[in-house]
Formats: sequence, C-alpha cells, structure tokens
Amino acid sequence: MTRARSLSGTIPSMETSHDELKDNTIIVALFGLFRQGFLPRDVKIVGYARTKMDLEEFHKRATSYIKNPDNNPEVAAQIQQFKDLSTYVSGSYDEGAAFDNLNKHLEEIESKYQSKECNRIFYLALPPSVFVPVAQNLKEHCYITKGGVNRIIVEKPFGKDFDSAQELLRGLKEHWTENETFRIDHYLGKEMVKNLLVLRFANVAMGAAWDKNSISNVQITFKEPFGTEGRGGYFDEFGMIRDVLQNRKFTPTFAWSGRLFRTDLLQVLSILTMERPVSFSAEDIRDEKVKVLRSIPPIERADTLLGQYVAANGKPGYLDDETVPPQSVCPTYAATTLWIHNPRWEGVPFILKAGKALNEAKVEVRIQFKDVTQGIFKDIARNELVIRIQPSEAVYLKLNAKTPGLYTRAIPTEMDLTYKRRFTESKIPEAYEALILDALKGDHSNFVRNDELDAAWKIFTPILHWIDGLDGQRPRPSPYPYGSRGPKEIDAFVAKYGYKRAAEA
Repeated sequence: MTRARSLSGTIPSMETSHDELKDNTIIVALFGLFRQGFLPRDVKIVGYARTKMDLEEFHKRATSYIKNPDNNPEVAAQIQQFKDLSTYVSGSYDEGAAFDNLNKHLEEIESKYQSKECNRIFYLALPPSVFVPVAQNLKEHCYITKGGVNRIIVEKPFGKDFDSAQELLRGLKEHWTENETFRIDHYLGKEMVKNLLVLRFANVAMGAAWDKNSISNVQITFKEPFGTEGRGGYFDEFGMIRDVLQNRKFTPTFAWSGRLFRTDLLQVLSILTMERPVSFSAEDIRDEKVKVLRSIPPIERADTLLGQYVAANGKPGYLDDETVPPQSVCPTYAATTLWIHNPRWEGVPFILKAGKALNEAKVEVRIQFKDVTQGIFKDIARNELVIRIQPSEAVYLKLNAKTPGLYTRAIPTEMDLTYKRRFTESKIPEAYEALILDALKGDHSNFVRNDELDAAWKIFTPILHWIDGLDGQRPRPSPYPYGSRGPKEIDAFVAKYGYKRAAEA
C-alpha cells in the first residue's frame, strides 16, 4: 500500500552526484522510495559529475536500470514523474567555481518552495582520493546556513589501511561534524542483518544459548560466482580482504535539499556478538558494536588462508584478465579466523570467508553448536542455526528428530523460515532504500561511526600489510578452479577450528 506523503515541507529537495552512471543502485533505490511515497514532498534530485551531458542523456542513463518488464502504464507514468524530479549539473570536483554553479542551481530550485526551510543531503560515491576536496567544496559553497539541515553520505571504501583511513576521517571532520556524516555500509541495510537484533534480543530461546557454553564455532560466508570481469586492475590494488571484508564497490552519489573481507562481514559479526543495547537508539547500538570490535585482536597469519582462482569450466583464471598484472599474487579468496576476548565469546572461533569465482552466490551466517553429551546418542549431528542474508532470505535451525516408526533412530532435519514462503504478501526492501530513508530521517543506527572504523582497521591492517608485501615477503595464494568451493585446503582450515561437517553434506 502506498504511504501518504508528508506535507510538512521540511525536506524540500534532493540532489545526486556521481562519477559515472554505470551502477544505478542509488537511483533505483530512490525510485523505490518514490513509488512507495517515502520521499518528501517537493523533493528534487540533482545529478552532479564531471561528465558533460544534456538532461535527456542524464535521464536515459539514470533510469536505465529501473525495471518495467511488462510495460505497465502505471509504472511508466511513475518513471516519467521521477524524471521530472531530477536535473543535472556538470562540473569538476576541485574547483570552487564549479560548486558555486551547483549551489546557484540548487537555490533556483529552492526559490520555488513554499516553505523557507531547505535541506540538503550530499551523497558521495566517489574514489577516496576526491572525498576530502569534494566535502570541502560542498561545505564552503553549497552548505545551507539558515533554515535547514545539511548531511553528507560517504560511500566506501574508507581508506586502504588504518593510517589512510585516519587521514580520510580527519579530512572529513575538518568540514563536517560526526552528526552530519553518514558512512554507508550497505549490508547494514539488508533485511536479515537488521533482523539479527530482533532474533537475538526478542527471543529468550535464542539468548539462552548465545555464548561460548553452547556455541562451538561461527562462520560468516560471502560467495560470488563470477570473477573480476575486466575490473582486475582495481581489484588487484584493493584485493579480496578490502573489497569484501573491508570495502565495497563505487556506486552513485546523491544529496537532498527541503553503499575482500569487507566491513560488511565485520559489521555482521559485531551485531551477532554485541551485548544487549540499552535502547534502539543509534548511539546505544553503536556503543555496543564498538565494544565488541575493540575486544578483537589483529588477525594472525596462521589464522588466514588465501586463494586465487585459475581457469576451469570454460572460464578464464584471474591472471588471464588483461587488466591484472602478470604474476600477480593478489588473493581472490580469503578465509580468516577472529577471536573475541570477552566473557561471552572467549575461545569461540569466528571464521570469515569470502571469495570470487566460486560455485554459487551466497551470503550467510552459520552458527554451529557444541556436541550433545555422549551416552544415549553417538555420532549425532550438531545443531546449526543458519541465517541466509542473500539470496532467498531465510532462517533455519538444523536439529535432530526421531524417524517415524517403531525404531528409535535420530536423523537431522530442519525448521525452516524462508521469507518468500512465509511472508508472501511482504516486499523486502533493497538495502539502499532502507539506508537512504534512515539518512532522510537523520537516523545513524545503520551507519558506521568513526570509532567503529578505527577498531575495524586495527583488526585488519597488519594482515593487509603482510599481503601487500609491506611486512615481509608477500604470501602466495593457493590456486582453486573457477566455479569450485574454493581452495582445497578450506575443509582442513575450518576443521582446525572445530567445525564438523554433517555426514550427508
């Protein structure tokens, strides 16, 4: 059902800026919010980038990923209405005069509003090298000083290591306050990640077994079924740990007036393991997440397995990508084990796995519980709680039950909550829809605070320096075939930390 739009006029316009309109994730999310009536009345979207193009070309690029497969006339009309909300300005990222021109355009739009209050959110999905100059120019030339709010959303990556992240944070903080800054990590907007808080703290049955006394090990897995696909040059610079455990691809940027061990997986881990917050307020939640991250020591080399995919199944290997340097030892697969030194989790291994060119697309959390007391049961399968974040969102519990009949024999089975079967009438929002709406409301709960970034980089920087050859000889990753489960060593790696694979798996 369409939500009635607010008539307050407190958020009258919006502008978007992006380096290249190759990925319209943000535009699609904005259109989704527009269709559902969640964008403010009189909202405007303004594209700003270096590319020179007319308004027609901007609309063509910006809406090319909005789907209307059945040519529904209602959707077509909404797309046209959405286009009418948007304009485009081209300009450089480092010249004040260009931002004066942008500000002039915004003021022309705002002069037509009935309300005197004008609000602007600037969404930067740009290379980190231009974050600070753009942020500075926006503050100096496009900042509302009376009758409204200003916010800036920064898309990852947030640096390459602890020192570069600190430099970036300092540069942004010179011009924008922490309250005005929203660091977007799109996994925090995913439905199943947001559901973790409810699963943990709204269910006594879950809470009772959520510690080292019941849990043997936890795996958080990110799998992509494709390789670098021609962007190996960028990937080779950042690598799997930054690209997946620590960072995210570039996507478009927007602002309003009137998103390879990525922090994604580390954010999932912190929500999974933090203590119960005092409230659902942004600061209470982020305080608890930071406490957990500060309890995790830097990753050890012995707790890390690296891999690189090779040609197989008719697909090229990583080194076959022409954009990749010859003889590159950049890993395309990484598994690492983290330890949390606090009373709840001491001794429980948290295994983060991420890889490209694997056998499937999947992001999931797998919590394996300890063995039952031996005696009446022997060699019985362990209980597992699996939270599938994507695709096909689900929560299922693997448990043992008696087989029907006259014999007493236990077999593993599942209690399955698959969302598309249980919630047939509900639409699961895209992550960026949820996060943009949070930014419009000024809710920081699902955005990354600066001390969270500090703690995350302290965990990963030593292992990244080793992989980059800044601390000894660079390690050579183990080869694995394109389309496989990963390096052949992975089964022994997870078994080393206590994971027991069920006999039928």
